[in-house]
Formats: sequence, C-alpha cells, structure tokens
Amino acid sequence: MTIQPLGWRKSSRSGQRTNCVEVGRVGDGAAVRDTKDRAAGYFTADRMQWQAFVAAVKADRFA
Repeated sequence: MTIQPLGWRKSSRSGQRTNCVEVGRVGDGAAVRDTKDRAAGYFTADRMQWQAFVAAVKADRFA
C-alpha cells in the first residue's frame, strides 16, 4: 500500500514560475515533486532528513 502525500504546496517565493518543486506531507515526513512533471512521481524524506535539508537551505549551504 502506497501512502499518498497530502497538502501539496510550493514556496511562495516561486511566484508564478513553473521551475520549482512542491512539498507534501507524508506521515511524519515530507514528499517532494517537480512541478513541471508531477506524473513522474516524488521522493520522500523522514522527519530528521527533512529537518536537516531545511536547515541546510536556511544556512545557504547550496549556493
């Protein structure tokens, strides 16, 4: 049985652009998909992985 992500949303910083990702809730973690190709599926991260990723983004470690 596959759990479907709930509440897909994209960042308000994306504006009207289509080259971004959407995030949905999956259990205690997150699912991420490409807005240009939603049918391609998504990947998931558990709570700890997602928190580490968000912290790295906020710390500008991907610039």
